Amino acid sequence: MSTPRQLKFGAMVHGVGHGWGEWRHPDAQADASTHFGWYQGQARLAEDAKFDFVFIADSLHIHEKSSPHYLNRFEPLTLLSALAATTSKIGLVATVTVSYTEPFQVARQISSLDHISGGRAGWNIVTSWLSATAENFSKAEHPPHAVRYRIAREHVSTVKGLWDSWEDDAFTRNKHTGEFFDRGKLHSLNHQGEFFQVKGPLNIARSRQGQPVLFQAGTSEDGRNFAAEYSDAIFVHAESFEESKAYYADLKRRAEGFARKADDLSILPGIRPIVGRNPEEVEHRYQQAVALVSIEDAIVALGRPFNDHDFTRYPLDEPFPDLGDLGSNSQKGGSDRIKRQAREHNLTLRQVALDFSRPRREFVGTPEQVADQIQHWFENGAADGFIINSLLPDGLRCFTEWVIPVLQNRDLHRRHYTGSTLREHFGLAFPANRYTAARDEAQATQAQKAQVPA
Repeated sequence: MSTPRQLKFGAMVHGVGHGWGEWRHPDAQADASTHFGWYQGQARLAEDAKFDFVFIADSLHIHEKSSPHYLNRFEPLTLLSALAATTSKIGLVATVTVSYTEPFQVARQISSLDHISGGRAGWNIVTSWLSATAENFSKAEHPPHAVRYRIAREHVSTVKGLWDSWEDDAFTRNKHTGEFFDRGKLHSLNHQGEFFQVKGPLNIARSRQGQPVLFQAGTSEDGRNFAAEYSDAIFVHAESFEESKAYYADLKRRAEGFARKADDLSILPGIRPIVGRNPEEVEHRYQQAVALVSIEDAIVALGRPFNDHDFTRYPLDEPFPDLGDLGSNSQKGGSDRIKRQAREHNLTLRQVALDFSRPRREFVGTPEQVADQIQHWFENGAADGFIINSLLPDGLRCFTEWVIPVLQNRDLHRRHYTGSTLREHFGLAFPANRYTAARDEAQATQAQKAQVPA
């Protein structure tokens, strides 16, 4: 009998909050973004609830109007390496850009996290959309959108090649013979590409899960194709059930077009649930979250997908401005969606900004109501699981203590971890080392030829 399909959950652990105002909540820890104990507590909540992973987002450029969390926070791989020592099962996913790193550096760092954690590392692959990032890395200009995805393909392919430098049984460590490793099972990559030249081999072996799990968030045409070809899991902005369902079907179809199994690709919408034990508490908590979003902050936040465009230059209560192709070289999928919705619904700038920043109602309710909505999306082709992003200081605790038990009682979420690696949590097969697989295939072909009569 096959194992019943179950939800996958990740916790987006985001310090003082995703937006500009969450830190002002009376119960918020105002230094959470650089307080390791706070991160430990959030990771413990998620692991106790048997989440698949915790996720640390990142970017490499700030300015005086950046959100409080972005202004002062930990570097993801450093933070997750520390969390690896205080957790035992939950996956640890870090955002690392391909546009401003070298493949050898990334391969080594994420593989180190994978070893430190016992096979629980994941890489959220981003191309970086803020053009001013280039000024922090001695670059004359930010690569155009299409070029960034060419860089991404080559970068990820190179990293995966480096991760296979050592075959799984290469290290013999034979003290009697003095052989530390089998020289025939160490391989140089010798990559010569458009953007990178990397000889290899990598100076760290494969981990217990073979290779780290790959995550990506792609909504543009280039992003969707990249995610369908390379990713094990995809983050997506959950605008509505209908939109998520269409995205889900599209990405599964594209994955099959790359000769992959649709079930090997998990679609994980990001949601911001607000839970209360009764309708009155639900509404009180929802209004708390709404009150943390001022129009001034919402206008600044709206600029993010448009390369930090300054929207204060436009009248708030007139139709959303015609921006032309602004955003196409930054967060293309997100900016295109905002412009399309504003045009189709004839929205003002104020309406668009507040809609962008304020919590939606889809996942707001009692534990049973929120569980109902999650189950509906999961069972009707809109999601394989969800990324939980908390708006209120106790948001993750309320979700894990109130909603997760409801889902467990419905057999939609695990009560116990059945594996110890992130790849096992996702039900993904152990990836064969490419050199081992090629040698095994060659030997099998040779054996078949030997059996054919002359």
